[in-house]
Amino acid sequence: MFGYSMVQMVRNHGSKLDRKLRDQLLTLYRPFKFTPCFLHKSFESYLKKKKKFNVIVQFNDNESCHLEHEMNTLNQVINRHRRCKPGKDLSTVRCSTATVTPEALEEVFSECNHIKKVYYDREVQALLDVATPTVQADEVVRNGSESTGEGVNVAVIDTGVHPHEDLQGRIVEFVDLVNQDTEPYDDNGHGTHCAGDVAGDGAMSMGQYQAPAPKANIIGVKVLDKMGSGSLSTVMEGVQWCIENQETIGIDVISMSLGSPANSSYQDEDDDPMVDIVETAWEAGMVVCVAAGNEGPEPNTIASPGISNKVITVGAMDDRDTVERSDDIIANFSSRGPTIYGVTKPDVVAPGVDIVSLRSPGSYIDKLQKDARVGEYYVMLSGTSMATPICAGVVALLLEHDPSLTPDDVKDLLINNAQGLGDPYIYGAGYIQAEEAIPEE
Repeated sequence: MFGYSMVQMVRNHGSKLDRKLRDQLLTLYRPFKFTPCFLHKSFESYLKKKKKFNVIVQFNDNESCHLEHEMNTLNQVINRHRRCKPGKDLSTVRCSTATVTPEALEEVFSECNHIKKVYYDREVQALLDVATPTVQADEVVRNGSESTGEGVNVAVIDTGVHPHEDLQGRIVEFVDLVNQDTEPYDDNGHGTHCAGDVAGDGAMSMGQYQAPAPKANIIGVKVLDKMGSGSLSTVMEGVQWCIENQETIGIDVISMSLGSPANSSYQDEDDDPMVDIVETAWEAGMVVCVAAGNEGPEPNTIASPGISNKVITVGAMDDRDTVERSDDIIANFSSRGPTIYGVTKPDVVAPGVDIVSLRSPGSYIDKLQKDARVGEYYVMLSGTSMATPICAGVVALLLEHDPSLTPDDVKDLLINNAQGLGDPYIYGAGYIQAEEAIPEE
């Protein structure tokens, strides 16, 4: 039987291979049906040595599994094979990334005794003038002073951040996990817009395009490339970087306007490695805001990691370019719940249509969508990508008012004080209301 050894590996370890990876391995043999039988073994041997896959290896979480030893064993096996390469250790979620051939993967299963799952390293993509007053984030006064998010650090995990004038002096940290540059930049433009949705102060628009938290600090974490796409492993690395640097930098909020379709092959959302790592960040004390996705109006379209039952998942409203809410409608593109696991999502909604925010000159979006430019310094974009950082900006106001709030506290305040709009699978708890969510003394 052609492909016997690889088919046997898939059969023997099928429960430890996610469906996408199983399909990729078995697809290698389709061309064999046109090949003479006596050549099958030679062709299989060739493919097992030459075909490469980017994977994420997750290890068991039990006393008998010594994580450092397992990671070292994995790297030793991979280094014995040509064309294979060890990647990063994501110890916070007991994972390692790697590039492997089918032949190397066979040996990994043979030598590593505590593998829980091997995931295919799937692709992840990037999914204020009126928006800020719509969520009641302008001129929120508590204790005799206006809430601005001052002193709160928000990590924007995205395509980078351009040092825009409206963020002057408030990009306090930048890490580039794509090209390893050290100075802040954004060759796509999406991340800069999102950073502006959180914390732009409107300096170049006389305050017109001001975000909910105009004095909050931004931490740029570049995980997506010039085209706005990246790998699951790089995004996970970005979240782990935040977890590892939480105390030294002081990261309070994570905003993630990115995602990928939820994978129905996982038994529940906790089997998704992206969900696992954002929930680890949540448990570490960081409030995580993620985009619901742009696959509406069909139900069951909430993206990963928005399917997490812990993090704050944000849908997008069309504010019709007015401060009044009476004419607002859900954006047609905003993903609907429930999740594929039956969880009620999104959690809340915020403006996400025709949002004016910061422009990154010369970036991919800037060149592609010249008609979206608003003057010299701004650009107009739509998506749950925009609604998410607006929510993160409101979160910054809550944490400025009371730094002792836990992520669960913040989520409860947002949900319990949202303006209900109807179907929870469309609107969640409803429209964010900063004025209502921030308690009076």
